[in-house]
Amino acid sequence: MATTAKRNSIIFWISTGLFTAFMLMSTIPNILSTEEWLEIFRQLGYPAYMLPFLGVAKLLGLIAIVVPGFPRLKEWAYAGLFFDLAGAVYSSLAVGGFDPLMLVMIIPFGLGALSYIFYHKKLKEVNGN
Repeated sequence: MATTAKRNSIIFWISTGLFTAFMLMSTIPNILSTEEWLEIFRQLGYPAYMLPFLGVAKLLGLIAIVVPGFPRLKEWAYAGLFFDLAGAVYSSLAVGGFDPLMLVMIIPFGLGALSYIFYHKKLKEVNGN
């Protein structure tokens, strides 16, 4: 039983760390409103003022996922980050159509799902279920 808990914990932290790293690659440039991201937002038809807002929201979500405790906040954070990813894919499809490079988005969706699944496995272990 202890080995299962340890395995779940390792998978959770690895997937969460990779998911966080992947999301940070867009979060920091969003907060800083880099020229590259401003151009992406112009192409997608979004106002520039949304860029730092989304960056800060993603950063807060990532912090909520990594910090122990606060299970309800974690649920909201996971949901918000998945909505962010889904919105990015949808916006890209709506404006530019399908591009095979978009398949890279499978990585953050997969890592986020793995993190979420193993977060709940760890939660069950802690609660004794």
